Amino acid sequence: MPARFLTLADVQEVLNISAAQAYALVRSGELPALQVGGRGVWRVEATELEAYIQRMYEQTRARISSGDVERDAADAGGGAAR
Repeated sequence: MPARFLTLADVQEVLNISAAQAYALVRSGELPALQVGGRGVWRVEATELEAYIQRMYEQTRARISSGDVERDAADAGGGAAR
């Protein structure tokens, strides 16, 4: 049976992000999580992580359809010459 709750290290691995980025996601509330135990360690429900990933896909699709991704690339120096 898969684990219901994930550690921030698990989140970090799944999303391929740094520990600081994983911590920031839960502290901001962007990725719902809870603190458990006397030391208040963070746990993320696996279903919440999957829902977060789906939201990010939807946001990316919306940005692509509005043309924002191409503008982001150009602003970052990855686009065509102006």
